[in-house]
Amino acid sequence: MKNMSVLSAAIFGLMMSAPIAFADDITISVVGPMTGQLATIGDQFKQGAQAAAAAINAAGGVNGSQIKLDIEDDQCDPKQAVSVANRIVANSVKFIDGHACSGSSIPASAVYAEAGALMMSPASSNPVLTDAAAKSGWSTIMRLYTRDDAQGAFIGPWIAKKYAGKNVVILHDKSAYGQGVADAVKATMNTGGLKEVYYDAINPGEKDYSALVTKLKDLKADVVYFGGYHPEAGLILRQSAEQNFKFQLIMPDSIASPEFWQVAGPAGEGTMFVFPSDPQAKPEAKAAVEKIKAGGFVPEGFTLFSYAVVQAFAEGIKRAGSDDPAKVAEALKNGTAISTVVGDVTFDEKGDLKNASYDINQWHDGKYAPIAQ
Repeated sequence: MKNMSVLSAAIFGLMMSAPIAFADDITISVVGPMTGQLATIGDQFKQGAQAAAAAINAAGGVNGSQIKLDIEDDQCDPKQAVSVANRIVANSVKFIDGHACSGSSIPASAVYAEAGALMMSPASSNPVLTDAAAKSGWSTIMRLYTRDDAQGAFIGPWIAKKYAGKNVVILHDKSAYGQGVADAVKATMNTGGLKEVYYDAINPGEKDYSALVTKLKDLKADVVYFGGYHPEAGLILRQSAEQNFKFQLIMPDSIASPEFWQVAGPAGEGTMFVFPSDPQAKPEAKAAVEKIKAGGFVPEGFTLFSYAVVQAFAEGIKRAGSDDPAKVAEALKNGTAISTVVGDVTFDEKGDLKNASYDINQWHDGKYAPIAQ
């Protein structure tokens, strides 16, 4: 009996010294490129989710439960994304704020769907993500962001009208995201009456794009639309400037990051990109933006979309009266708007946002802002 008492006391001591995990905590895995070339995006995901969780928990949580975050790094690599997804579901996490790159989100979504977890991406725009999920009958794959075809329908006709008669080149980086958005822009620009003079893919990760710059010069390119990311875009612009060649670069949402200017420098002056209407300017975001900035972080890019994903999960759980992912997804798609920092949002049956709106932003002296269209 004495030995049993000693053992019980030892176990009790270990229990008291270990962190207590309440069964009713709601764990959300935040998944993105936390390291690597696109780590800025991962940091935006993390900062947004942390700010949202802190605000919700301070207000009493979700039906009395606290939100806990699990931060995961996929480096925007498809194989690593699947590995991370398998680890998440093995840990019985039901809600995923991620992934970032479409090339990661699409393969990871199959893992989450099979496990019945609810994935909501705050950045992936390739239509295949939700189209394939709908075709497979997966109800728990969603995105709180816009689609490439919607972005293409917005900017393609604008390019066709504004640059009628000009030499337009379309490039992409072979990724699901980059090629997807470039093809969407190409299709709608062509329908708008403007045919590109050249369409091709680059090899991402290279350091020397001088041969491409020479090709652009030979084509007398006036405009280049590039579906890709800031490391390559910045290098192409810098190396073009070194050859005294200037063109109008237009990009998708991937360069909504100060790292674009860090790579491009003054060569990035005038670069345009499409992004959902500035969430930082919305009245609903005012308190969150001030709070995040007070912590030393500027909520650019995807920060507030990641924040909104956490808000959507919380609202869905409240509506469903349950943390069952299928019931939460159904509650989020019931047609009633959800109040978030990016405004009121509603989802269609596929889990896509309805009625997205866009800005055309332009970089000037290291900062970007919307321009008149």
